[in-house]
Amino acid sequence: MSDETINNEPEENLIDAENDQVDLKAVDDLKENNKSDELAEPSLEDQLATTKDQLLRALAEAENTRKRAAREKEEMAQYAVTNFARDLLSVADNLSRAIESLADSKDKEIKGLLEGVEITEKELLKVFTKYKINKIEALDHPFDHNLHQAMVEIPSEDKEPGTIIQEMQVGYTIAGRLLRPSMVGVAKK
Repeated sequence: MSDETINNEPEENLIDAENDQVDLKAVDDLKENNKSDELAEPSLEDQLATTKDQLLRALAEAENTRKRAAREKEEMAQYAVTNFARDLLSVADNLSRAIESLADSKDKEIKGLLEGVEITEKELLKVFTKYKINKIEALDHPFDHNLHQAMVEIPSEDKEPGTIIQEMQVGYTIAGRLLRPSMVGVAKK
């Protein structure tokens, strides 16, 4: 063999040409290089496990995204009518006022009108129920700042402080979310 062949082949460089002895340091270096090559390239099982883990995470993320989108779509459908519902609350208020003002009349014609207004109010409340718009029950309940807006404090000996004793305007919720707070008078000592 020529000197060029010995220099190009690493295994043959392990043998000292002058002394015909194996260079142990060179053998150890070669073993270290092989180990580092094995560490640098993960085995097929490791690659498969990593890929499987990544796939499972991607599938879980896709499922979470799908659920989040479905939940947002449902919420949007529930609360899309919020502004329209707020506008209809004034109609409900006006119907209630009309019923209150006509309730004391003894005139037959006005009684007929009162019946028509009451039927219209019931129909409107039925539609409210269909769209999960509900009245907030306030009278004789404790004041809750999440549902009520205190307009006045009224001295009262027979009611506990913080109890609602007057309702000036009815409040409503839509699908459990506040649509309009009840305007109330609260008892105080």
